[in-house]
Amino acid sequence: MTATDGTPVDGKPVDGKARERRAIVESIVGAGVIGTGALVGGVLVQSRVLIFDGAFVVLGIVLSAMSLVASRAAAAAPSARFPFGKQAVTPLAIAVQGAALLGTLVYAAADAVIVIVAGGADVAAGVVVAYGLASLVASLLIERRVRRLAPDSDLVAAEAAQWRAGAVLSLVYAAGAGVALLLSALRWDDVVRYLDPGLVLLACLALLPVPLRLLRAAALELLEAAPPAHVAQALADAVAHVRAEHGLGEPLVRATKLGERLYVEVDFVVEPGTWDVSGEDRVRRAVLDRLEPLGYELWANVELTTDPRLAQ
Repeated sequence: MTATDGTPVDGKPVDGKARERRAIVESIVGAGVIGTGALVGGVLVQSRVLIFDGAFVVLGIVLSAMSLVASRAAAAAPSARFPFGKQAVTPLAIAVQGAALLGTLVYAAADAVIVIVAGGADVAAGVVVAYGLASLVASLLIERRVRRLAPDSDLVAAEAAQWRAGAVLSLVYAAGAGVALLLSALRWDDVVRYLDPGLVLLACLALLPVPLRLLRAAALELLEAAPPAHVAQALADAVAHVRAEHGLGEPLVRATKLGERLYVEVDFVVEPGTWDVSGEDRVRRAVLDRLEPLGYELWANVELTTDPRLAQ
């Protein structure tokens, strides 16, 4: 929490950032194991879908490492050069994640189309089924683990989104390879040749909403859009309660979220001679106390003015 001059008064629990970094590190370790297995297996059996998945997971490691750096930067205290801190690094890192994932999907989809046009490729369906099932279970376990470690972290939410996407991919791989085994048993070998690049295309389509959501969320924060609906509702409830408690009129309310910081401005217009500084402080404290349970670092400006032009 901060006073109206931006000086921190209170924040999230001390161990919040530590838990966030721990979740990201565990995500990196899990991705390393799965990605290495996919790349090695893909190269050994010449499966494009496994190589794609391994490359996708390795990219996730790079992005997770970037998230770790971003977490440390966002936790740094304000300085003379960065008087408002570095909270903007959180949505910036999420935007980079979204852009990198989108670029990877576009490249993989283009490669799959080239293979299909060239007549398809052989696929080791049994290996893909085994990998898909193992990766599905591992992805769901890791996604659940990181969310429990840091449920309120935007960076960890991005990590969890990647693991959910990985679980969807794994399910697609296992199901598709299972169909390939069935087709092989029916001697439809010409169709089976198109399965490997076909699975890559299907995976790209299934994953497409993930980077688009990341890019949208990051853009909204960097452009200082209104905060998420549940935050806006909590702010509206807090202001309504304070208005009723202190007999104030309808204020001008503005808010935006940047990383783990919530910026709030509430301007009340009052009659001249009816309020003093101590009364304004009581109103300010009442608003801040009601917003504190949200768990964000609050930078709030709550003012009472007699000049309507100052509340525009």
